[in-house]
Amino acid sequence: RAFAAAIDAKDPYTRGHSERVAAISRVIARHLGQSEELQERLWIGALLHDIGKIGIDGAILSKPGKLTDEEYEEIKKHPAIGYQILSPIHFLGPVSQMVLYHQEWYNGLGYPEGLKGEEIPLGARIVATIDAWDAMRSDRPYRKALSTEIAEDQLVKGSGKQFDPQVVTAFLKLEKAGWPEFEK
Repeated sequence: RAFAAAIDAKDPYTRGHSERVAAISRVIARHLGQSEELQERLWIGALLHDIGKIGIDGAILSKPGKLTDEEYEEIKKHPAIGYQILSPIHFLGPVSQMVLYHQEWYNGLGYPEGLKGEEIPLGARIVATIDAWDAMRSDRPYRKALSTEIAEDQLVKGSGKQFDPQVVTAFLKLEKAGWPEFEK
């Protein structure tokens, strides 16, 4: 949580983002029948997924307009920076993989390695979907939050491309049901 607070301090537009991504990701993993151990690792990985933004220039993170190609290339370094921060910490080894791969796309067009489908660890596929959802539903320096309907439509459009279809289906099912599995 201290690492997540450090991220929030660096990028105030994302305040609470990591906590929300972590909580929802854990519920998705539970819904998909994953072990308690994976649920716990996923919660930690989701909480820390943006830790690499500590190494990114704050002016880029808070830029109100479109990023230049160079600025976007800089942003794309944050998963690898996060991996470098976490991987030396022995008990965070499995978590560091989720951090490294949370920007991979299901169709192989993501980064940093261009992994595709099942090559991407399930935890990273879950975090990728919920990360995008929460980003769409939150105000950012460059745009206002999208409505629930528009964000859901974007998940559906990205299913099988950017997002794992299984994760999108689980998310939308739980969203429609009012999150009955959510720990209150």
